[in-house]
Amino acid sequence: MRCGTELVASLAQPGGNVTGLSAFVPELTGKRLELLRETLPKLSRVATIWNTANPGNTPLLRDTEVAARQLGLELQSVGIRSPADLEGAFATMAKSKVEALNVLSDAFMNNNRMAITGMALKSRLPSIYPSDVYVQAGGMMSYGANLADLWRRAAVYVDKILKGAKPGDLPVEQPRKFEFIINLKAAKQIGLTIPPEVLARATKLIK
Repeated sequence: MRCGTELVASLAQPGGNVTGLSAFVPELTGKRLELLRETLPKLSRVATIWNTANPGNTPLLRDTEVAARQLGLELQSVGIRSPADLEGAFATMAKSKVEALNVLSDAFMNNNRMAITGMALKSRLPSIYPSDVYVQAGGMMSYGANLADLWRRAAVYVDKILKGAKPGDLPVEQPRKFEFIINLKAAKQIGLTIPPEVLARATKLIK
């Protein structure tokens, strides 16, 4: 949940009848690019694929562009609006000779994760995703909030509200636990060897 989407007035004082937990942390998009750079030390061109129909993704793309500049990476924005756009998007990335892929996640992208991860593997494109559902679908790496921990903490909020607390008075909480997952099978499939120092940082390895 992000203030820029106008769902809440602020994270500390959401107001209205909305509260909850956010899987969004601005610094995470930069961290993903950083992990790609560590995995591919000579990396210079990265594509970010995102759903242009979701207005909440626009500020997230800006955060990604800022992070790319700070890392000295050239970022190519590849926007899509429907599953039918995916093949064209990957064809565009191939023509542009991007060296890695970063995915901005939302419900649409999540629903099409099998197609996205499959095309990334077919294109032999090292990729990083925002949650473990992509790695479970065959993606190479993910870095993001531990979703299981968020669900457990959400139960605490439900209990407070059922006992009379007003949602608008409960701050929107940020993630506390993060996980970095590497799918070694996917890396092998595209012919990539993950550096030992990157493997050592992983929360979980899929072999």
